[in-house]
Amino acid sequence: MRRAWRSWAFALLAVVIAVCIAALSTRFEFTVDWSAGARATITPESRALLAQLKGPLEAVAYARPGQLRAKTNLLMERYQRFKPDLKLGFVDPDLDPVATQDAGITADGEIVLHWHGHTQHVTQLDEQSFSDALVRLARGDMRLVAFVTGDGERDATGRNAADLGDFVAKLSAQGVRALPLNLAEAAEVPRNANLVVLASPQAALPPASVQKLADFVANGGNLLWLTEPGADDLGLAPLAQVLGIKRLPGMLLDSLGSTSGVRDPRMLIATRYPMQAITDGFRINTVFPRAAALASLSGAAWNAQPLLQSSAQSWNQTAPFDPAHGAQSGFTANAGELKGPLTFGYALSRLSPSPDKTQQRVVVIGDGDFLSNAYLADAGNLALGERVVDWLLGDDALTGVPRSAPDATLKPTRAELGMITFGYLIALPIALILIGLAIGWRRR
Repeated sequence: MRRAWRSWAFALLAVVIAVCIAALSTRFEFTVDWSAGARATITPESRALLAQLKGPLEAVAYARPGQLRAKTNLLMERYQRFKPDLKLGFVDPDLDPVATQDAGITADGEIVLHWHGHTQHVTQLDEQSFSDALVRLARGDMRLVAFVTGDGERDATGRNAADLGDFVAKLSAQGVRALPLNLAEAAEVPRNANLVVLASPQAALPPASVQKLADFVANGGNLLWLTEPGADDLGLAPLAQVLGIKRLPGMLLDSLGSTSGVRDPRMLIATRYPMQAITDGFRINTVFPRAAALASLSGAAWNAQPLLQSSAQSWNQTAPFDPAHGAQSGFTANAGELKGPLTFGYALSRLSPSPDKTQQRVVVIGDGDFLSNAYLADAGNLALGERVVDWLLGDDALTGVPRSAPDATLKPTRAELGMITFGYLIALPIALILIGLAIGWRRR
């Protein structure tokens, strides 16, 4: 009798607990994504983008009834979970061909986003394409970025290791249009250019070209200048004087690299960043293969804020670097070298001389390799580059948006893949079998 009473009491208690949990679930929402790759939930980066889009967001999918609409619904539900005022509608291209043609639809399933009078198209049903469209919406109009060419600069569309093709392709997906600018042919820098990029010229610029850049800055234009060690004889002294920035002699070396797994002391790893709007909340390491130290001149008309700094174990070596000795040569004070930490990136700002703008911005970095095709995927280089461009374009809201984690995708070598295969397919099963045999023998 007592045992039956206890069974009924436990059953009643289970019902009461279930009712309480159900009542709490109506007041508090908690979601956990246990799917492979968290494919049922959008990333924190996409959530941050949604937070930038204040007000209702409308998505119209031009898709025929069927499986494509079901996939569109699944994608939209992931975003609607964090933005309830995101509305989704469907248009059948067969039933309404006029509306489809007017919307400029080129593929079945294409989505058109409408937000505060701006529209963007999404042609692929994946989070990356949809979030890139959200960036373009938040950015507003297409931004024009002119890349200086003609003097050995890094090619904005090139595929070689030293070019910037991968970085520019990423910016293009986010509403940035790259234009080539040959200063020897153009009468002046185009006035509709939102930003000019001077990326590591190899040959001396003609004085007339340098004057055009100086005039562009003097009139309120925004500039990204990527310079390199040893680039002292390129005729850019007038531009540096306008900006109040001086390149220190030699190349930055860091003995910390010898103890952090990087054998080449020329490879700088930035782990901490000075307080600045570009690096606010940025906690990802960045890699700079070869960098030159910079200094801000006193009396300049700019608010110069350090953006990138080397470690305390660094110095600017003026003597030629010998790979055979590495960092063993060490710091030499008598040679005019300076001990770190040294600044190799500055963010400059001032009241804009142009009546159309409120603030003028310039970024000078003593290395251009970190944005090249060869190093863009390393650590947080892409994320930092995107933040720099967002800040220079005046898109401060996008600057604080976190970027994708650099280690989201594993790329093991052949040896590492072999070790993983041996460990999971051979070593681990054998270990479990031996443990089971040992437990069975002990019990007997």
